[in-house]
Amino acid sequence: MKKLLGAAAAVIALAGSTALAQDAPVTLRLSHFVPPTHPQHLALVAWGDSVKAASNGTITVQVYPSEQLGKAFDQYDMARDGIADVAEVNPGYQPGRFPLSAAAELPYTISDGKRGSVAVDEWYRKYADKEMKDVHFCMAFLRTNAYFQSKTKPIVVPADIKGMRVRPSDGTIAALVSLLGGTNVQASAPASRDVLERGVADATVFPWGSTILFGIDKVVKYHLDMPTEMGFFSLVINKAKYESLSANQKKVIDAHCNNDWVGKLNDTWVDFEESGLPKIAAEPGHVVTKPTPEQVELWKDAAKPLTEQWRTAAAKAGFDTNAALSELQASLAKHNAKF
Repeated sequence: MKKLLGAAAAVIALAGSTALAQDAPVTLRLSHFVPPTHPQHLALVAWGDSVKAASNGTITVQVYPSEQLGKAFDQYDMARDGIADVAEVNPGYQPGRFPLSAAAELPYTISDGKRGSVAVDEWYRKYADKEMKDVHFCMAFLRTNAYFQSKTKPIVVPADIKGMRVRPSDGTIAALVSLLGGTNVQASAPASRDVLERGVADATVFPWGSTILFGIDKVVKYHLDMPTEMGFFSLVINKAKYESLSANQKKVIDAHCNNDWVGKLNDTWVDFEESGLPKIAAEPGHVVTKPTPEQVELWKDAAKPLTEQWRTAAAKAGFDTNAALSELQASLAKHNAKF
């Protein structure tokens, strides 16, 4: 009997494998904006390799780094319009367009990039179909914390921002800069060094590892060692492309677009970013300042109006902000990721 069951299972498995192998070959063009040396590129390549293996080679993922298919600001629209089949999106590059996801960008909200990513993805899945309705949502994750870094003078307390020109990491930090009397200089991550070198910006908000990777440490001198905010990212798929897949191929993609895959995609990125601080601190001429507890409270107080701004924008888009914020906080608490 056991032999019969084993034989039957083998036949079923073989039939499933054969069906999968008979699926029409598909190539997915995956677009992102960081360089091929960035750990996130390597993670996306690994994601694509896993998709190919799980689909018995019927799905090939071609990864295009460094804005090869389009600018960082345009990744969502590229996925929507089919310029890319899959895209890594930073919604914060388009302030106001994705108001609900900006809750995850609120300063001094999330403490840990790894656990926070799992929590945020778990929270956002309920809302993704409404806020990102033009695409097929795959997953959400966080960049990890970014920090104020400047070339002209130290930034230690909120009052130091007044009169400065700052390249913000997203729309939420742009709002904070405006609150504090600074001027925003909009630039994507790849363009940040250029605006600093040309004197268009005096400061930026950037994670540690990427500060070195993008050469920003060659331009800035002063660093505030206080985590400011987590950047919200999402991986999205062109709807028509997803619908064109076979049932088996959709199952493969679905199995790579879940909460379990968030850590696989994001953990090495978080480790890379956090490893950058000691390297920067060891560079000659660099000044890293750790704020006092009193100074930390000044920053937290300065950021409080951003929550009400978020509520206004998200409510205008039709979201129940009380429920959404409570659910986010609950998910962060569940995963031990609250600031």
